[in-house]
Amino acid sequence: MKEWFIATLLITAAALAQQTQTQYEPPNAPGAGQRLLGQFTGDWDVVKTFFPRNGKPIVSKGTCKQYMVHDGKFLQSDFTFFNPDETKITGTGISGFDSKTNRFTTVWYDSRQTTMSIRQSDGTFDGKNIVLWATPLDPDHPGRKTVARAHLEEDGRLLLYRHFLIDDKGEERMIFEMRMTRK
Repeated sequence: MKEWFIATLLITAAALAQQTQTQYEPPNAPGAGQRLLGQFTGDWDVVKTFFPRNGKPIVSKGTCKQYMVHDGKFLQSDFTFFNPDETKITGTGISGFDSKTNRFTTVWYDSRQTTMSIRQSDGTFDGKNIVLWATPLDPDHPGRKTVARAHLEEDGRLLLYRHFLIDDKGEERMIFEMRMTRK
């Protein structure tokens, strides 16, 4: 009986070892979210306006090239912002949509600092607007509560991205806005 049990265990282990990644993680095709992200592709002129708590808004200009990668599943966004002192800041965003969860996820990193930002939608998607909530990388230090919203206007010629800080009362204050005009 003991030998039969061990043989059965070995056969089961061998069968599981034969499982392919495709069986373990079945691939999926691009969906509604990728169709919207695909509309963001192209070359853009960017005007970024930062709204400090006090004082005048600070405006900087830049450019962005956006393109779909990995068989049309993700949008990569390569930004360059130009400072008045002739230095520049570069940044990269990766955006994806999981049709199983109906969620967008974005990752952002740039030349200003060594941290990354992750945002995720809440699973609701109307086909036109992307709403992303800050997702803390360190649950012990969640940081500021923020939300970002993006959508196209002017028949796809303008991509409007607004980023808001949410206070303890749930009130939103715009931190910055990017107005991206298609070249």
